[in-house]
Formats: sequence, structure tokens, C-alpha cells
Amino acid sequence: MKKVITGTSFSRFFGLLRDVFTTNLLGASFLHDIFVICLRIPNLFRRFFAEGAFNQAFVPIYAEYEKENNHFKTNEFLNSIAGTLLLCLFVFTLLVLVFAPIFIFLFAPGFYFDPIKQDISVKVLRIMFPYLALISLVAFAGGIQNTHQKFSIPAFTPVVFNLSLIIAAVFIAPKYEIEIFVLAWGVLLAGFVQLLIQIAPLRSINRLPVPKLNFKNEGVKKFFIVIFPAILAGGIIQINLLIDTIFASLLETGSPTWLYVSDRLVQFPMGIFAIGIGTVLLPTLSKLDVISERKIFINTLQKGQRFVLFIGIPSLIGLMFCAEDIISAIFYRGEFTQLDVFKSSYSLIAFSIGLPFFMLMKVLTPAFFAQKNTKTPMYVAILSLLLNAALNYILAFVYGFGHVGIAIGSSISALISVFILEIILYKDGFIEIKSIFNRFNCMVLLSSTSLIIFLYFFTSWVNFIELSQIERILYLLAEIIISIIVYFSVARFIYKQPLKEILD
Repeated sequence: MKKVITGTSFSRFFGLLRDVFTTNLLGASFLHDIFVICLRIPNLFRRFFAEGAFNQAFVPIYAEYEKENNHFKTNEFLNSIAGTLLLCLFVFTLLVLVFAPIFIFLFAPGFYFDPIKQDISVKVLRIMFPYLALISLVAFAGGIQNTHQKFSIPAFTPVVFNLSLIIAAVFIAPKYEIEIFVLAWGVLLAGFVQLLIQIAPLRSINRLPVPKLNFKNEGVKKFFIVIFPAILAGGIIQINLLIDTIFASLLETGSPTWLYVSDRLVQFPMGIFAIGIGTVLLPTLSKLDVISERKIFINTLQKGQRFVLFIGIPSLIGLMFCAEDIISAIFYRGEFTQLDVFKSSYSLIAFSIGLPFFMLMKVLTPAFFAQKNTKTPMYVAILSLLLNAALNYILAFVYGFGHVGIAIGSSISALISVFILEIILYKDGFIEIKSIFNRFNCMVLLSSTSLIIFLYFFTSWVNFIELSQIERILYLLAEIIISIIVYFSVARFIYKQPLKEILD
């Protein structure tokens, strides 16, 4: 768990630097809007072919093969899955390259009817989309390593992607007239490098697949039964974000960038903690027998939820109170203007409301997938999609909240989805509710209240916009450090036990 969080922390830090340099380069211009949307399209399908649906279906089956300790059958399964994945990726990537204008129409209708935006969007998508095939194979390799409790390389791999784009944005792109094309090639190059560094760790555990097509393999048959409902369930957050992007492309120029910036800041705590927990939970729960080891299953799931709430609630408070402070300190430079700071901070506040629920989904869905139950999350995902789309339209266009309405809609749909999943797990006996007035809940409540009081007075006292760039960074660091001290000190005092019990 520590290795996953450490690696993911590095990745998120460099991801934040990447966003700083790309926004500094392009600002909230239509070019950055195009870059954001064209990058989101392969990332959406990445959740289907890779970390989301694919690994949610693949890891439990692979864990079963490892239990049997039959190396021949295990390698046959891996080789067959590798061949199947390669075939699907090749065919799908080819279709997108040929019909790129149609995909722009589907995922960014606001760009399709503008000749300049459409032309650049199609070219950028064609350069970047093969990244999907490369990163899906990377995620496949990561799923194998995670099942063997090898978390370090998969967790650190995304750093390569971020470094590639940072180099492109800082040293290469400024030399060209249309900088976005350099960024697009940087994405593709990063995919190749990420894939190459997976070869050595797979060889070290003797699990480097040799792709072959064998649809009759029993493991592949099981995989196909599980994968299709997992496609929706595993990619729920990304699908909702893509719906946000579709609606944002129809709003004023800058809306996709404002949503992207605020979403990236919400993804920072979620990526470090919730995704880290989800990555460890899936193989851990998959190895447990739901009948004979039911109590361990319940306790493991409960620990995951407690950890998420302990981290997610103060993260919500911090992002909500410090939205303008964070965005101005990180992004207010170059082509990113003061107006962009204000617009991004509004959507960040709206997204932060849903942060604990986005995080909880990363903990709850492995509980279903570990039981090979992909249908329940699928039905909840469909409901969430419909609800998110309806709320986006109503809040953004009917009530005129624009990009902020889109962020609010995403938060509400996440809240409802988590509420439904929690009820189902409770009815199935995988969640135990004793007393809500327990020490943990009191600790979170009082610690959060103390944090709110501190941040209220601090943000009222300091106007970040009026500070210099160095001053903004120093004041933000002070704000974050004092917030952490306040929250954890009060928590330790109330809990009366080492916080390592929660954090481990």
C-alpha cells in the first residue's frame, strides 16, 4: 500500500507540473480545450481496455489461476488474453484513426461545426489515439504485477508520461507555431517508453506473455462473461467526465479547460489515496473466499472506507475553502489569466463536494468485482450516466450555471451512486453498521470542524490574487502544512490511539 501511494504521489505531483506547463503554454485557449478533449478520448477507452473494465475482469480470474499453482495453464491464459487484447486494440485503434471526424462529432460536438477546431482536433486525435493501445498493454502488465504483490513499477510508470509532456511543453513546443501538435507527439512517445519499462519486471516473475489467439481457453471464456458489464461499471467516473466534456464543448471557449484544471486538482487526492486503495483492494479481496473468510472480507472493506473518509473529508474542506488560493498559486501565470483562476475555482468547489463519493466508488466497486459480480455496478453505472447527463443539461443550460453546473451534476450523480452501492452491500451483509456515534466518526467530525475554523480565518485574511508568484506559493505551503497539523493533531487527541491504525 505504501509503495502504491508513494508511486502515485510522484505521478500526481509530476502530473500537476505537467498541467502547470501546458496551461502556461496554451492558457484557456481553444487549443488547450482541444488538447484536453482529445487526450480525454483515449483515456476514456483506456478505462475500458485497461485499468477499469479489463483489469477488474482480468485480475480475479488471474488470481484464481495463481492459486492453482499450474504454471502451464496460467501462462496459456496470459498468452490468450494478451492475443485477445492486442487484436481488439488494433481493430479499434484503426477504426478511430479512419473515422476520427466522427469521434470528434460524438465526443466534442462543439468543435465539429467549427472548421478550424475540427481540423486541428482530428489531426491531434489521430496522433494521440494509438497511445490507447500502448497504455492498455502497460495496464495489463501492471495487473499481472499487482497480483504478485509487485506494486512499485506500475505505480511509478505514469511519471514517464508526465515527464514526456513537461519536456515537450517547456523545451520543444515553444519553437513551433502550433504547439499542440508537439504535445500530441509527446503523448505517443510516452506510451512507447512506458511499455518498454514493463518488460524487465514481467520477466523477473516469469510472466512475460507471448500473445496468441485462443478464444477456446476457459479463462478467456470467463473473461468475456465478466468484461462486458464491467465496461460500464469500471469506467463510470471517466464516462461521466466525458459527458461533462461533451457538454463543455458546447459552452463558451475555456469551459473544457476550466473543468479540466479543477478536475485535475480533485484527482490529486483521489489518485494518491482512493486509486491506491482500489489497486490493492481488488487483488486482496479476490484472493479471499467470501464464505469461509467473510469476516476478513468485511473488515478489509471497512478499513478501506474508513481510510477514504479520513482523508477524503478534509480534502473536500481544503479544496472548497482554498479553491482560489490553490489555482492562483499553481496556474496563475503565462496565458492563464485572473478570469481563468476565478472560473476554475468555481468548478473546483462544485467538484470538491463529490470528492469523498468519487473516492468511495474506488473502494466499493472492487468488493463487487472480487465476487465476480459486475452486473450490479453496471446497473448503478447506467443510472449514474443517465442522471449525470440530465443534471448537466438542466444545470448548465436550463438554469445557466455553465461549466459549474456540469461539475455540480457530476458530484450529485456520484453521491447517489455511492448511496445505492452502500445499500446493496449492506443488504448482502458485506457492510456492518453498529453505532454512528463511535470514536472514529466523532474524531472526523471534530477534526473537520477545527479545520474549517482555521481555513475560514486564513482565507479571509490572505488575498492570493494580490500576492506575487513566490508569495502565493509560500502562503499556500503554509496554509497546507498548518491545515495538516490542525486536522491530524485534533484527530489524534480525540481518537486516543495511534492514527497508524487508520492510515496503515
